[in-house]
Amino acid sequence: MTANAPKTYAIDIEDVEYIRHGDTPLLARLFKPRGPEPFPLIIDLHGGAWCLGDRLQDTAINEALAQSGVVVAALDFRMPPVASYPASLADINYAIRWLKTQAPAWGSRPELVGILGISSGGHQAMLLGMRPHDPRYSALPLPAGAPAVDASLRCVVMCWPVIDPLARYRYAKKLKEGGKPYPELVDLVLPLHDKYWKTEEAMAEGNPVLALERGERVALPPALYLQGTSDKAHPRADLDRFVVHYRKAGGQVELELFEGEAEGFITRNPSSPAAVRAIEKIIEFVHK
Repeated sequence: MTANAPKTYAIDIEDVEYIRHGDTPLLARLFKPRGPEPFPLIIDLHGGAWCLGDRLQDTAINEALAQSGVVVAALDFRMPPVASYPASLADINYAIRWLKTQAPAWGSRPELVGILGISSGGHQAMLLGMRPHDPRYSALPLPAGAPAVDASLRCVVMCWPVIDPLARYRYAKKLKEGGKPYPELVDLVLPLHDKYWKTEEAMAEGNPVLALERGERVALPPALYLQGTSDKAHPRADLDRFVVHYRKAGGQVELELFEGEAEGFITRNPSSPAAVRAIEKIIEFVHK
């Protein structure tokens, strides 16, 4: 090992229940490095157009982060048909606060908690980063006697987020109206947008880009934004609008574009050169 080679930690993996709705527990999969503390703690939000997927699908990223010396908590949260917007945001906001109360036991600290999200999870990560005190999202109280903590975040990592849900919905509708051939994702995402959001008004309200364009007073945690230049599922125009407005509002966003890569390039092929480079970038940003 050379002097500047990154340290690699052995890790332990376990599932813990973080909240229960009726008889249904919601689980977090914890990836915990063994070694001298404190470690940063990153919450991982899976993608799946707000309606599909689970805490297991970003394991390639989460294991690499943990081996670099980061505690990772990959969440399950309520999705349709169980509950639509904003239920998942309430679960995740609760998880942020709950994980802050648990951080010392897992080798981290409350002020070292950040978030990472993929696709629709990237949208949720940024929306929660911008609105940590929204009363709808923070509606679930912590257990009695828990330390007083809020849901503010140290940083946000977004991998190809649905950063403007309304613009993406209209983009997919326009492709469909143009007739075939169109990308198969169109027939997948349109009904899932409808299931989660119910209305275009909700897509406009729970929307990081439009919140900035409306001049909402929002938190501006440092952000890392990763996307492939051949991504057909996450329109480039929405990315550009977000980056311009976030920086204009005073926020820091690092943009990393991966030439020729399509949506899902990290999770689809974690050992590809682009995916390896992207994971290294995430690790570097989180530790910074």
